[in-house]
Amino acid sequence: METQRFGRHRKIMPFEPEAAGSVEALREASRQKAASLNQHVLGYGAQAEAEWQAAGIAAPDLAAMRKYRLDRIRSELKRRGYAGALLYDPVNIRYATDSTNMQLWVAHNPTRHCFVAAEGPVVLFDYFSCEHLSDHSGVVDEVRPSVSWMYLYSGELTPLKVRRWAAGIADLVAQHGGGNRRIAVDHINPEGAEELARLGVSIGNGEAVMESARLIKSPDEILAMRRSIVACEAAMGEMERALEPGISENELWAELHRGNIARGGEWIETRLLSSGPRTNPWFQECSSRVVEAGDLVAFDTDLIGPYGFCADLSRTWLCGDGKPSNEQRDLFRIAADQIAHNTELMRPGISFRELVERAAVPPGDCFPTRYGVLYHGVGLADEYPTLPHASDWTEDTPDGVLEAGMVLCVESYIGRLGGREGVKIEEQILITETGNQQLSSYPLDERLLG
Repeated sequence: METQRFGRHRKIMPFEPEAAGSVEALREASRQKAASLNQHVLGYGAQAEAEWQAAGIAAPDLAAMRKYRLDRIRSELKRRGYAGALLYDPVNIRYATDSTNMQLWVAHNPTRHCFVAAEGPVVLFDYFSCEHLSDHSGVVDEVRPSVSWMYLYSGELTPLKVRRWAAGIADLVAQHGGGNRRIAVDHINPEGAEELARLGVSIGNGEAVMESARLIKSPDEILAMRRSIVACEAAMGEMERALEPGISENELWAELHRGNIARGGEWIETRLLSSGPRTNPWFQECSSRVVEAGDLVAFDTDLIGPYGFCADLSRTWLCGDGKPSNEQRDLFRIAADQIAHNTELMRPGISFRELVERAAVPPGDCFPTRYGVLYHGVGLADEYPTLPHASDWTEDTPDGVLEAGMVLCVESYIGRLGGREGVKIEEQILITETGNQQLSSYPLDERLLG
């Protein structure tokens, strides 16, 4: 019986490999083609570039920035006595390699990791057929296929795959550790830690290594961060223009996402936008609620923008053309004054403890609903340190000193306990050699300032 045929048949490869070159040559040509079309090679587009030019922000030297970051990691590894770092957090991999791949997906599906030798190569273990995604970086020495042993891929055979994975890591440590078999790991499941220990590899706190390395930003990193903030604030402007009575919180929040993606940004970490009675207490995720005239609308961008840098700003706006109530103005003025006072304190050499002890805090009827921190570090994401109110300082709160090159966000949330509305303001601040410089510049709502 003749087999039924469906449609016309054609070859998937309409030529013979021998005619075009070896399979290996074709693979290399394919990789080079894909690498040349990587988003990080193509850049951020005419809109973003025009906005950065108008803002007078020069392009960062990315090669210098990448070398600076790798030097920071290796210096920290040597200071702490590690042979290398094994990184799974996509933000840490971005810092080490300036490459990306499905950032949110790999954050909860560990299919991509990186080994940075203190003295030796950077080896990126990437997802299947993704070698081209790091060819632009200039700091990745080798790309290998990732051995992923999460249950999604391994099922009840996870122990077998863990052994194969660990053997590859142990081999790298043996080759490049100079006899040192201690490595820093940022995230690892128990099976992996146990198998590495069985092979004689001990592990320590990779988060400590990476947060310390990321703490001081280079001039090129600051340029990249400034550009990310400009992109974020342009998207905020589009948001504010869209804010009219009748729009839903979700529709308004989508404007920030659209503006970020259009300018080459990457993602937004939270859904912190609320309106009217949902602004008090803080930490409502945005919803289908329709914004009404006279409502306060408060939000926190938590935006990962161009170059992978975080723009973490908060604003509160009044919806509609009316005048704010006395209560809305009072809340806004308290928040704005707190931000101004606490920003003024930020300078190199001041300790974390002194900073929070001298900080302005919400008045008594607003203190129970206070924001959880007064300051926190920021870079490729929210980073170390996190500084609570002095009353929340405990024996396990780490102290330290502000240094030039650190960037921190200063936070304020003001809402009366049991009140109807609240106000959120947050600014992004660079610590300089002589004091500080505010990197965020989006204006506060003049109607609420009164």
